[in-house]
Amino acid sequence: MDTFLFSINATLPVFLTIVIGYILKRFGFFSEEFTVAADRFTFRVTLPVLLFTDIATSDLSGDYDIKFMLFCMGASCLAFFIIWGAAVLCIKDRSKIGAFVMASFRGSAAVLGIALVKNIYGSTGLAPLMVVSVVPFYNAFSVIILTLYADREEGTEAKIPFGKILKEIVTNPLILAVAAALPFTFFHITIPAIPMKVLQNLAAIATPFALVILGAGFTFKAASKRPDLTAIATFIKVALLPLIFVPLAVLFGFRNEALVAIAVMLASPSTVACYIMARNMRNDSRLVSGIVMTTTLISPVTITAMIFILRSFELI
Repeated sequence: MDTFLFSINATLPVFLTIVIGYILKRFGFFSEEFTVAADRFTFRVTLPVLLFTDIATSDLSGDYDIKFMLFCMGASCLAFFIIWGAAVLCIKDRSKIGAFVMASFRGSAAVLGIALVKNIYGSTGLAPLMVVSVVPFYNAFSVIILTLYADREEGTEAKIPFGKILKEIVTNPLILAVAAALPFTFFHITIPAIPMKVLQNLAAIATPFALVILGAGFTFKAASKRPDLTAIATFIKVALLPLIFVPLAVLFGFRNEALVAIAVMLASPSTVACYIMARNMRNDSRLVSGIVMTTTLISPVTITAMIFILRSFELI
């Protein structure tokens, strides 16, 4: 019973905050324009500030776990190429492959990973390192797969835009925040009290605000015409990836907040950014929307079950 209560206490507050965001949007507290602007504010301001303050005030020698970062990178890369290979072999409709692959491997790791680790352990722990490890790969792989399988005129060739990929990575606010924080932690630079207080105030709203806006951006309207692909992608995202890589993480010796960060990275629902990218890069945005919807609905159950199992074996 204690383990069950631990699991519920770890996940329920996070997902209820998302539900509150959805309810507030339904009752007209948030307009569509506000939701879009707030999502941009979260991604470009509050989450980067949270990452910056956490890393800038941490001890690099104690918290900079290269083994953890390499595992996150390796798991992300393997997941992408395995899903891509399986999709090419099994999906006959080429126009669905890009959307399917991206929505199957790219999750809401930045928001949910930080939120759950902070809710369980009282601090973000290694979650910022997980974010900086996987976000560049999320960006690069998404651009590549959507470019290769975009809807284009017959006879035109798909060219991978390496310049665009590099720009997506080096201009990502989360990556920039981590890069800016590293000198502070590496050289033990102390941030003055007044600027630090301002940063802490912004960081304090980052997680709850991000969860509320995540819920506000949720929609049921664009159901996919391919429920089979939606179901398969959902199974891959919230069940198969954790079943493959979480046991590997345990074998590699990861425990506590590191293991929680890895588990949530793998099992988090497909991010709404997948839908936006698919729509703007001429891929099947309706398929992506269906996957985002179903993974968001199912992930509270699967993540809670995963936390319960890890807690039962005293791994967290």
